[in-house]
Amino acid sequence: VLEHFLSMRYEGTSTSIMVLLDGTCEGQTVESGESDGAGNLMHRVKANFTHCYEQQFGFLLMKREIMVDAVRVRGRGVQIGKEARARIAQQKQNSAVHQPPYSTRVKLAPRPISTMKTYLSNGWETVNVYIVNADNGPVEGPAVLVGEGTSILLESNSIAYTNDSGSLIIHTSQLIEKISTALHPLHLSIFSHRFMSIAEQMGNALQRTSISTNIKERLDFSCAIFDKNGNLVANAPHIPVHLGAMGAAIRWQREYYGDQWREGEMVLSNHPACGGSHLPDITVMSPFFFRGEVIFYVASRGHHADVGGTTPGSMPPFSKTLQEEGAAIKTVKLIEDGIFQEERIRELLLKPGTCARMSGCRTLEDSISDLRAQVAANKRGMQLLKELMETYGYEVVQAYMGYIQDFAEASARDALKRVAKLYGTTLPSVDYMDDGSEIRLKIEIDPETGSSCFDFTGTSSQVLNSTNCPTAVVYSAIIYCVRCIVDADIPLNQGCMRPIRVVLERGSILSPDDELPVVAGNVLTSQRVTDVIFTALRAVACSHGCMNNFTMGSSDVAYYETICGGSGAGDGFNGTSAVHTHMTNTRMTDPEILETRYPVILRFFRIRRGSGGNGKYKGGDGVVRSFLFLQDLTAVLLTERRVLEPKGLFGGGNGMKGLNMVYVPNEDTAARWSVSPQEMLHDVKRGEWTREEETRSSDGCAVYRARNAGGKNVLAVRCGDILTIHTGGGGGCYPEEAKQENKRGTIHD
Repeated sequence: VLEHFLSMRYEGTSTSIMVLLDGTCEGQTVESGESDGAGNLMHRVKANFTHCYEQQFGFLLMKREIMVDAVRVRGRGVQIGKEARARIAQQKQNSAVHQPPYSTRVKLAPRPISTMKTYLSNGWETVNVYIVNADNGPVEGPAVLVGEGTSILLESNSIAYTNDSGSLIIHTSQLIEKISTALHPLHLSIFSHRFMSIAEQMGNALQRTSISTNIKERLDFSCAIFDKNGNLVANAPHIPVHLGAMGAAIRWQREYYGDQWREGEMVLSNHPACGGSHLPDITVMSPFFFRGEVIFYVASRGHHADVGGTTPGSMPPFSKTLQEEGAAIKTVKLIEDGIFQEERIRELLLKPGTCARMSGCRTLEDSISDLRAQVAANKRGMQLLKELMETYGYEVVQAYMGYIQDFAEASARDALKRVAKLYGTTLPSVDYMDDGSEIRLKIEIDPETGSSCFDFTGTSSQVLNSTNCPTAVVYSAIIYCVRCIVDADIPLNQGCMRPIRVVLERGSILSPDDELPVVAGNVLTSQRVTDVIFTALRAVACSHGCMNNFTMGSSDVAYYETICGGSGAGDGFNGTSAVHTHMTNTRMTDPEILETRYPVILRFFRIRRGSGGNGKYKGGDGVVRSFLFLQDLTAVLLTERRVLEPKGLFGGGNGMKGLNMVYVPNEDTAARWSVSPQEMLHDVKRGEWTREEETRSSDGCAVYRARNAGGKNVLAVRCGDILTIHTGGGGGCYPEEAKQENKRGTIHD
């Protein structure tokens, strides 16, 4: 049997879909309504492709040519002799034996070797035990199957077969247990994991269909589902700084559009005043309709490599206004009438380029492709929610969305009451940004109910730089910290915030005016807020304290990454080395991807030994990551904890602060490389200038001139320059000589 496939895509896109010429795609049959004549072949193929594209992405690209990248032919067949054909014919005539299509010979059901008591859905039952081998015929459940080194419980209404090679094939029943709207602990766990699974599958779809390094490789994105009021129900384990803020974005759009939502529409937003984190984080939101009403929402938020502004990567450290950080969009319909509004989005992303000394989006095609991927992720989430409702019914799904939040609330209250019992009902904490801005917090806990007030009164005023922190991000930090101290296995959701009242002073660095810049507040100040909360709760020592943001680019190139460091230690555990902590949860870009796509060489990437704080429980170590630039670029550093060390807990030692160094080649080295750039690559390949200590040649002359770049800077790096980033370590817990009974010690200053 021959099957013919075409690899097809819209012109200008990068995601191809394999279309089977007989009218199927990804397991679905397409009814094109056309005859099978040769004259209708192209029309039928186009119909198949557009159907499959709309199924996957939720929209069509109008006025785009459809491209065929490749043709694939797959052949399937089995060669058998006369004896085998005779056996097969005999099997077909033997209606007394139910025979699976996986064997060429008749097999009888095996005899049980013993019985055993097993707890099934209806309680304890005595079931048969069978040996599994290639000679076994069908076995009906319930039963226990024993093979070489394994055992399998075959559930009721299931059948197991073995093929000629001894492989086991199991057909499971599709019977769905009837679930009512009444709360049941087992069903609560099932729905909790089902909701999380939907968010995870949304993330898988987003990663698979995206194109940028940020989303596809670094996984700098988040997906979640929300109830009809815009409250977070469940999320995948993505980026904490996104997840707590996305609910605010949903609620802003819900209030803005009111009853004007239309089924199939999706909206886009990235504005901090509308629940955004910072401008590169673009959120795509979709309402889910049932009987003409919005009952759920799904959303995906991804960090785009560039949205315009004054510097490549849209992460300027010295911005004075939000406008300087790129395109700021409060709301726009991304999908309208089933059409992806590409021209509308292009115009908005390029708009910053109309201002003096600013650029529009430098990676426009990547951003457009990633937005399509976010649409596909939302589409996947809505499909899975629809399947869940078809299985259990709207009332049951809606009820368990509420129960999950109720359980999270109860768990959060228990955790806060436990903190109050251990450390008191009033828990103050303070820490500082490197510029001296103060983050001040006082937590008041009712020991009877767990109701709490997180009061940030006294926090420093908003600033004329980008470390202002959006209010939605402050809520992200709080919900994340509370979830971390909860012992129960629950998804992070809005229920964690129900016991908590938050006090923020308008005009402070944690509640800035709408027109002020916030790009560093999302990636730096959020980490300081997290450290302040954890210190107040006596949960863990301070982490390395920032996301160590590094951006490089030019007029048409933009690359962004966050760099890991050391996490803080706590009562009973050491910190972890070389890990992204708290508000960030991204991957590092693989060296092969980095060096293939961008004009840079990764000289080394190693753990910064000894940078973690000392103590009975030691803080995790930071890292050292060094880049050699192969062409002139703009490099941007946006980091913290370069002045003040991460603090320890209960008398533990401080972690080591970070350091950013630039190494500029001396005149002789620069002249040689400017004449022959390949000489530089040759030196790198043979190992010269690739270790930090090799900053001098064999005759003792300096090869590089070292310069401290500070915590925040915009660097005009040239070909041959080196940037080395040393990230901080986490704080330790307890003095090294401390004993376990001293657990209620004071916080280390």
